Amino acid sequence: MRGASSGKKTASPQQKNLEKTRKNKPKSPGNGDGGSTSEAPQPPRKKRARADPTVESEEAFKNRVEVKVKIPEELKPWLVEDWDLVTRQKQLFQLPAKKNVDAILEEYANCKRSQGSVDNKEYAVNEVVAGIKEYFNVMLGTQLLYKFERPQYAEILMAHPDAPMSQVYGAPHLLRLFVRIGAMLAYTPLDEKSLALLLGYLHDFLKYLAKNFAALFTASDYKVASAEYHRKAL
Repeated sequence: MRGASSGKKTASPQQKNLEKTRKNKPKSPGNGDGGSTSEAPQPPRKKRARADPTVESEEAFKNRVEVKVKIPEELKPWLVEDWDLVTRQKQLFQLPAKKNVDAILEEYANCKRSQGSVDNKEYAVNEVVAGIKEYFNVMLGTQLLYKFERPQYAEILMAHPDAPMSQVYGAPHLLRLFVRIGAMLAYTPLDEKSLALLLGYLHDFLKYLAKNFAALFTASDYKVASAEYHRKAL
């Protein structure tokens, strides 16, 4: 049995030391340890950007509460009559208006100036009047017209392509603005104090409209639409 035992080689001390050195040697990334030398190095993780406290979140923007603009009791019946004249009786407010929105706003501003307002107040009135005019011109075509009035609006745009609508329309459509403007004011970048101040001026203007109701709101400014117009409005 000598041949069998001699076939098994005994490792020399040098070989044992070499194997031990190999085992203890740190592994480099490669096949067998989960890494790969062919993989591109991973970029360093970016730090998460901090939320800017001055930027409003989308959810907060969508959930803003509508600003309540109070229509004077004296004017509320006219809103109903205006709706009835146009939608049920099929009448149209005659355009251009005898007294347009620009003229109404200018008369209001002059009225406030004649009361001896201080400079700051006069500046504020001018700003409010300009703001009302701008909102009116922006919102008229999309939010202040009844369906039956749309063909008339299209005709006005063709006849007066360069004129702002505040030079064409009058008090009834201006009053409609204040029914809708609260939803728009909810998205203005004004703080609570500034918004309250603005509402004060808007309510003052509405009181002016109520005071001058007889001169600004009358059913005689409406006329029954023609048969041809009815066909366009279908």
